[in-house]
Amino acid sequence: MTSNKTYHPETLSVRAGTETTEFGENSEALFLNSSFKFKSAAQAAARFSGAEPGNIYSRFTNPTVSMFQNKLAALEGAEQCVATSSGMSAILACVMGLCNAGDHVVASRSVFGTSVQLFGNILKRWGLDVTFVSLTNPSEWQAAITPKTKLFFVETPSNPLTEVCDIRALSDIAHQANAYLVVDNCFCTPAIQKPLDLGADIIIHSATKYIDGQGRCLGGAVLGNKALMEPVYGFLRTAGVTMSAFNAWVFLKGLET
Repeated sequence: MTSNKTYHPETLSVRAGTETTEFGENSEALFLNSSFKFKSAAQAAARFSGAEPGNIYSRFTNPTVSMFQNKLAALEGAEQCVATSSGMSAILACVMGLCNAGDHVVASRSVFGTSVQLFGNILKRWGLDVTFVSLTNPSEWQAAITPKTKLFFVETPSNPLTEVCDIRALSDIAHQANAYLVVDNCFCTPAIQKPLDLGADIIIHSATKYIDGQGRCLGGAVLGNKALMEPVYGFLRTAGVTMSAFNAWVFLKGLET
């Protein structure tokens, strides 16, 4: 697709990110292999160092997963997407990539139950300070800010209560505190809501839900600009919370429909 042209969302859902091999397939190919060959030791060294782009090992990158990432990034209007093994691993990768022990997170009280467990118990054990506030009351977010606040985390609409927040208002509050606004967009998907256009810095997806839409497999994604995604990808590459190629292929079919 031509990068300097604006396409309809329906076109992006079908065509964006697709790469074709020498066999000329008319749908995304499924690469199930774990690793990739190099033409020389020098090429291997260049790829491992990051000096040359290219696939090395499917825990790092995989062509099918890359096509899913590029398609979802195009739909959300994001510079980069990091695909993960589940929605929860997307949240974990985001926080572990961007936060350090002693940092403070302000999170909505109205979030998925497992997200409450992650922020309220597990991440606190690693030295992260978390304050839960009302999703719909911006003054509570303002009051919760500390000098160490690193990010705001919201689901809107929330899962499962479907509460909705003012993304732009929370973005303004977060940015005044030099914090990032992270929006879990799994209920709306980019078909209905584009948080980056409303001032969010990062988007989270549980692709398991409406990106697949048919209950077939697990997956997640983190999206944002390249600078923010670099540490998120660094965590994924080391920790291995990677999306499988098969699941990425299924999600590609889900995005088309």
